[in-house]
Amino acid sequence: MIPTKTARRAAAALVVPALFLTAACGSDSKAKDDGSKTASAAAVAKVSGKFGEEPKIEVPKGAKAADQVSVKTVSAGTGAEVKKTDFVRLDFAGKTMKDGQSLGSTWTKQPGADPKAPRMQVVQDISQPGQMLPGKVMEAVAGQKVGSRIEIEGTAKALIGEQLNPQSGIKPEDGLVWVVDVVGAKAFDKKTESKGEQAAVSEGMPEVKAEGPKAATITIPKGEKAPKDLKEQVLIKGKGAEVKAGEGLVAQYTGVKWEDGKKFDSSWDHGGATAFQIGTGSVIKGWDKGLVGKHIGDRVLLTIPAAQAYGSNPQSELAKNNLVFVVDIVGTV
Repeated sequence: MIPTKTARRAAAALVVPALFLTAACGSDSKAKDDGSKTASAAAVAKVSGKFGEEPKIEVPKGAKAADQVSVKTVSAGTGAEVKKTDFVRLDFAGKTMKDGQSLGSTWTKQPGADPKAPRMQVVQDISQPGQMLPGKVMEAVAGQKVGSRIEIEGTAKALIGEQLNPQSGIKPEDGLVWVVDVVGAKAFDKKTESKGEQAAVSEGMPEVKAEGPKAATITIPKGEKAPKDLKEQVLIKGKGAEVKAGEGLVAQYTGVKWEDGKKFDSSWDHGGATAFQIGTGSVIKGWDKGLVGKHIGDRVLLTIPAAQAYGSNPQSELAKNNLVFVVDIVGTV
């Protein structure tokens, strides 16, 4: 699912979104407060396994979740405390209490995934809605320490509320349980950008004028046809570490269509820096191929053919478009 209207379009191009959530999870609008509160009620499910390993979740027969959110620290980490404004990196596994239906797991390789690629994890701004975990689950991560494993329980009504997808087969009164490992967390200035003298663009590549904090101006060269293959150029060379597949990147970006030069999205239009995992299929192929191997601090210009953008999703209004991105890689989480 790629929402037709979404903030952080490229970073939200997850190939396996949570099917129990409606498309609203990919928008800028935050979930409405349904009145449920985090409670200290005893957890129903039993969780076993070590941090970093896929957990085993057992629910006693006939057990029912309370109609409120319950959070239990299964094992406490020793890292920094997660703030409500941090970017986080998480592992998770979830299931329904009644019939054990899977709610997703980062330990499960997706069909067709490269067996050599790192597995997919959740990487996002904790304060923004995502596609893999409900807002209430993300809220439970704040205040925990990095290295912690936590258990979050409640009814679908309490945990998901109005975002519950009626086609999922999950009823509001059904109990749900997630186990989340807090792998990493870091704070970033959301107005940060790559610094340094920008190189002249190569012949046939779009011109770029980036004067933050605002969306870059990208001008498509007149008379030039869109490249049939991915093309890339580092406009500003950063001094940071090399980007490796599986890392969580924090970045600024602006994207336009080659066909008409019109901007369709920019992180600057949605509050600034965004986070995503690279090299795992969590984002469009052009980003995975074009950003792995670059360096923290780089400003990268990418021209991406439709086949490596949204061409595989005919429901996207960008399915037939060749895209141009300017991406500032500002950090990792």
